[in-house]
Amino acid sequence: MSTRSETHTIRARRVRFEWDGTPLHWIPGDPQTTHTINVLHLLLPAGEKWFVEVYRQALPLIDDPRLRDAVRGFMGQEAMHSRAHASVLDHLAAQGLDATPYTKHVDRLFEHLLGDRPMGLPLPRFAARRWLEARLAIIAAIEHFTAVLGNWVIDSPALDDAGADPVMLDLLRWHGAEEVEHRSVAFDLFQHISGSYWRRVLAMVQVVTVLSMLWVQGTRFFMRHDPTHPGKATWLRFIRARRRRRLPTTRSMARSVPRYLRRDYHPSREGSTEQALAYLAASPAARAAAA
Repeated sequence: MSTRSETHTIRARRVRFEWDGTPLHWIPGDPQTTHTINVLHLLLPAGEKWFVEVYRQALPLIDDPRLRDAVRGFMGQEAMHSRAHASVLDHLAAQGLDATPYTKHVDRLFEHLLGDRPMGLPLPRFAARRWLEARLAIIAAIEHFTAVLGNWVIDSPALDDAGADPVMLDLLRWHGAEEVEHRSVAFDLFQHISGSYWRRVLAMVQVVTVLSMLWVQGTRFFMRHDPTHPGKATWLRFIRARRRRRLPTTRSMARSVPRYLRRDYHPSREGSTEQALAYLAASPAARAAAA
């Protein structure tokens, strides 16, 4: 099956971030929005390691050299994303906000529910290929949302206007730009190995349901355990943050789902590679890595 991966070469950038000057509430005076975005740091270290493990299994099945190269570049970028977000968790723990209880929950999700032996049960040989295809469909659905979020965060002046910490903004925008840069790879790989429309639909339903639940739970966890501002996450603050454009709007996220479910959908229509590369050329962390 042919693919539509872009000709741009995808490569990992070995970035580093120094967190010494980053406060716990890196959006000043707005703990809940800070922690809503911080949920990324809870989910991505384990999630992106899982992406890489699944893709290692898929590599021998790829007979398109260009797609194989793009997948290898994707794997390198995802590994760097995992490490960068894990470093934020270390910084939060040093400030008294230990996320280990929640990250253990996320680790169990990826290892026991989405691993090679779901629920600890061995799969017969004929089912292993179908399980791989199902997981590739889940990754493609997740990557749709990371591209939408990446496109939003690259151009989110409300966060700058709020006085957000520049190092954290650079991490989010570097990551978001790379998500836009490689936005077609996961979809093209799924189409290459499976291409089942109904598997794609089912995966999107699963991803919307689970991600929504994990995001609400993660925000509540951070708010409850915040050592300087413990309290409850409220929907009123959540709505206020979206109205201030400090978070993507519900409408923009909801509207992205029907786009994904179109039979002729392709991620190349989401965001702009040129805009993503322009940010990566200006990112302090990416420039330091290149130097």
